[in-house]
Amino acid sequence: MTDRRGVVAKRAEDLMPGVPYVRGWIQARHSADMLASQLTDLGLESDFPGLAADVNVFGDGLVRLGTICPEAALLLAELIASGLAAETVDSTAPAGSADPHRHASAAWRVL
Repeated sequence: MTDRRGVVAKRAEDLMPGVPYVRGWIQARHSADMLASQLTDLGLESDFPGLAADVNVFGDGLVRLGTICPEAALLLAELIASGLAAETVDSTAPAGSADPHRHASAAWRVL
C-alpha cells in the first residue's frame, strides 16, 4: 500500500535486522490510543473496531482504522472538517482569547 506521496510502504510482515520497528510501532500506538480516546469520548469506539497500531517495512508507524461502514467514514470526515473550521475561527480570534484547554482540533492532527 502506498499513498499518493509515496510515504506509506507495505506493512512489515517479515522483520529485517537494523530497522527500528519498535520506535515506529510505539509512535503508532500512541497516536492510535489518542484517536481511540477521542472516539470513545464521542461514543464512536464501536464504529472503529479495527483501530490498531502497525508498522511498515521501513519501520514507519501506521495507524490502521480497519474496515468501517460508510456512515462512520462520513462522520469522521465531518468531525475533521468541524475541527478545521474551529481551528480557523480560533486563528482569526484576537490573541489571548482562545481557550487554552481546547483539545478537539489538536486531536485531529493525529490523523
